[in-house]
Parts: sequence; C-alpha cells; structure tokens
Amino acid sequence: MPIIAKGLEGIIANSTSLSDVRGEEGTLSYAGYNINELAGQVSFEEVIHLLWYGKLPTAAQLLALHEELANQRELPEGIIHFILSAPKNANPMDVLRTGISMLGLYDTEGAHDLVDKTDAFKHLRAASITAKISVIAAYYHRARQGKDLPPINKHLSEAEHFLYLLQGELPTQEAAETLDVCYVLHADHGMNASTFSSRVTVSTLTDIYSAITSAIGTLKGPLHGGANEGVIHMLQEIGEESHVDAWVTKTLEEKKKIMGIGHRVYKTLDPRAPHLRAMGIQMCERLGETKWMKMAERIAFLMKEKKGLNANVDFYSAIVYYSLGLPTDMFTPVFSIARTAGWTAHILEQLADNRIYRPLSEYIGPAEGKKVIPISQRF
Repeated sequence: MPIIAKGLEGIIANSTSLSDVRGEEGTLSYAGYNINELAGQVSFEEVIHLLWYGKLPTAAQLLALHEELANQRELPEGIIHFILSAPKNANPMDVLRTGISMLGLYDTEGAHDLVDKTDAFKHLRAASITAKISVIAAYYHRARQGKDLPPINKHLSEAEHFLYLLQGELPTQEAAETLDVCYVLHADHGMNASTFSSRVTVSTLTDIYSAITSAIGTLKGPLHGGANEGVIHMLQEIGEESHVDAWVTKTLEEKKKIMGIGHRVYKTLDPRAPHLRAMGIQMCERLGETKWMKMAERIAFLMKEKKGLNANVDFYSAIVYYSLGLPTDMFTPVFSIARTAGWTAHILEQLADNRIYRPLSEYIGPAEGKKVIPISQRF
C-alpha cells in the first residue's frame, strides 16, 4: 500500500551529496562541512565551488571561478529594457523571476533543452545565472527609484558587487562581509520546496532557465522565502518593546502564526540562527538602533517559554538585512541570490543521474460508474 504524506513530509524523493539537514540534531552541513565550520571562514564563492564541484577550491580555482562569474555579469540589452520598463510597484521577486526566464531568450546556443548537452555547457549556464541574478535584482531596485544603473564591476566579490549596484557606491568592508556570511548560510538547505521545484522542472530535460524560474516562483511564497519580510512587518506592527508581551499573548490566543518562529525540519535550534543573531546584535549596536533586536529577542524568549519553539533563520536574517539598509521587499530576492548556488548545484546533480519525477496521487473523488445525463436534463 503506497504511503500518503501530504507535503511529502518524511518521504525521501532522491539522494544528494550537497547538503545534509538533520532536524532532530539541529545541524546543517555542505558536502561534509558543518555550517559552523564554513560561516565566517570561507567566502560565498568558495561555497559555490564546494557545491558545484564537491570540494573547496585552491587559490587558483577560486580565482578562476571569480573571473568566470565576473565575466558573466553583463545583462543583455533586452533585459535592461525590461527592467527599466517594469512597473515601479512590481514585486521584485516577480521581476527577478521574469528576468531569469528572459535570459533563456538570449541564449542562442541550444539552451531550450538539455538533451545530450555536455557538462561544460550546463556549468556555463549555471555560472551565467548565478552571476546575473544579483544584477537583475539590484538594477530593478535602482530603476524603480529612477536612479542610474551603475556599470558592472569585475573586480568585486558577489556580495560586494550586489551592494555596489544596489547603493551606487562601494560598500563598507563590514557590510560586504556580513552579506557574504548571509550568502553562505543561505546557499543550500536540503530538499526544500524551491530546490525540489527546480529538480522536478529540470528532470524533464527542459532548460536551466526554466528550472531556476520555477525555484524563484516557489521561494516567493510567504511560507518559504517570503517569511523574512514578514518578520520586519511583524516588528513594525508591534512598534515598541513594551508592546511585545501583550501582542504575543493576543496572537497566540487567536491561533495566528508568528513569523520566523519554528521550522518544518528543525526540532531544535536552527544552526544558522546563532550566526545571524550575532551579526544582528553587532550591527544594531553599531547603528545605535537596538529596538528591533530587543523586540526580537523578547519574542524569541516568549515563544521558547510558551510553545517550546525556537527562532529560525528568517527571524534574524530579517534584522540583519534591515540593518544593512536593504528594502524589506528585497529580502527574498537576496535569499534567491544566495540560494541560486544551491539550486544550480542541485540541477547539475539531478542531470548527472536523471529520472523524471512522477509521484502517485490518491484519488478521493466519486466512485467510477456515473452515467452521462443529456445536457437538457441536467440541473
């Protein structure tokens, strides 16, 4: 008898050598490296290499990867025109999704499907999308404000380059290093919804652009990547630290969800949360604006006390992004930029030993045997 599990909870859909999420233990590792070993010690580019090739790069390999990504940053003119003409009130995730989809229109080398394509072909597309996604996001934010689009800079890291494009000036070292750690923490996370979406899509041997478009559309949802935006909205709604206790009590009584609390997989502390919490505290103190962190800490304490639930990665990443000066509706696009490393790695892994996904479903409709009644007699 087939096992029925709504949301595929507890079902192993495939094997992977990319990341290991152990919910009961509260651990996360990339290709054998615990996230605590990686965060703050290796760059995002090193993690990209680790996920794509299964090992951390040598100095020469890291330089080659940096050059490859830097050389892929320029956007086709048609996508620049799209960004400039997109509605100024559009959801940035919609623009990002459409921009990535449009990239496939400008790939003239047979990227419409992946039948019989070489590994080099697939890796080049993975690099192209990874390099361009942050440019699309940053350029749209500039365009909707009526600001100029800074020229591509090939000498900056991925984190530095995004902040430079977004703000129109070179970022501080602290800001770039903070975002880089965020990228590392968000790079991959097992068979989450958006990663699964990308693997399902590419398993048909369609193009990589379609697979990443699927992933972005999935990540956009408030139950997935959109949760970090909800955290800031929640804190703004509460307003003051003195209001936290009453707000939490009322929200729990009304059985409403508190954003950034609890996790579908982790039954203990999300291992990424402490890193983001520490960065959030440091940044809030440096800015002299500690209210948001104090409010967040109180919410986390109450939820642990009342419900036994821990704050997750979204809870503290929201405060870090806010402290970096990122607009709230850019939080999920930043998540997308980081997760593209994992999405592309999973796509490459899927293609290496591909089998199209085709799960079963349980039919619960009327029993067979109904007869068609002439349309004139139907009521």
